[in-house]
Amino acid sequence: MRVDRFFEAHFPGLSFSHIQRIIRKGEVRVNGKRTQPKARLEAGQSVRVPPLNLVAPKPREDAPQAQKDRAFLKLITLYEDNDILVLNKPIGLAVQGGSGTRRHIDGMLEALREPHADAQRPRLIHRLDKDTAGCLLVAKTRFAASALAKAFRSRSARKIYWALVVGVPKPRQGRISTFLARQELEEDSFVRIAKHGEKDVVHAVTYYAVVETAAQTLSWVSLKPVTGRTHQLRVHMNHMGHPIVGDRKYFHKQNWELPGGMQDKLHLLARRIVVPHPRGGMIDVSAPLPPHMAQSWILLGFDAKRYDPIEEAPEED
Repeated sequence: MRVDRFFEAHFPGLSFSHIQRIIRKGEVRVNGKRTQPKARLEAGQSVRVPPLNLVAPKPREDAPQAQKDRAFLKLITLYEDNDILVLNKPIGLAVQGGSGTRRHIDGMLEALREPHADAQRPRLIHRLDKDTAGCLLVAKTRFAASALAKAFRSRSARKIYWALVVGVPKPRQGRISTFLARQELEEDSFVRIAKHGEKDVVHAVTYYAVVETAAQTLSWVSLKPVTGRTHQLRVHMNHMGHPIVGDRKYFHKQNWELPGGMQDKLHLLARRIVVPHPRGGMIDVSAPLPPHMAQSWILLGFDAKRYDPIEEAPEED
């Protein structure tokens, strides 16, 4: 079992974001050493459990906020069955909690837990940046969470993103392969291109394809990440010299002005997710353009129903 899943199973009152935080801060030790949320526990290992502030959740009928959360999650649901939920995450809503973040998807999922004592809490399978809209996969049971996590590890889950970028990438279809490293800067953190052999670097691979262009100024690009690194697509497109429009963290072009009528928001959509269903078959779910991107597509004359050439990209790195 993964370390974070161990805490989730044994301490159901803890939020997933809190579990991730205490592990990353080093408060959890396995055989006396720091560990990672995704690390696998083995028989015979000792796990240090730090002091935990466990507060039993209030009954749903006593929590008006839970009713609001359920209504909101229902409103943004793209697909649901007994095992899986796919949400259309809006731009600006965090997936998990952090410093100063009170409202987030992970916190709302508690409202979906059934009222009986042994009910299982829905859990996130992957994450999206706060300003990225689109498909977010949630498991409603431990069985589904295990199967879906395995699909992501084996890279049999496929994700496709749409972005509006500056300029026109050349060639119009290709593969980006780099090493990435997280860097702390005062109170902010960002991801940078790194060299092989540097400490704590990870390999990242993205396939891209230009779908349509607006003169030579802007391009609608479809992206297929093979790996799932933090800020991977944003860093890769900026590395190519074609940053994503509205990306305030990685967009450093000088003297850039948005075309008239376009909103200064991140133009990145988790457009589609295709994943094996835990009980057989596949699920294939697509999210519509969020309002600010739909407005830009209309202004630029892009047809959202146009053929997406990223379909031809390989599945492996």
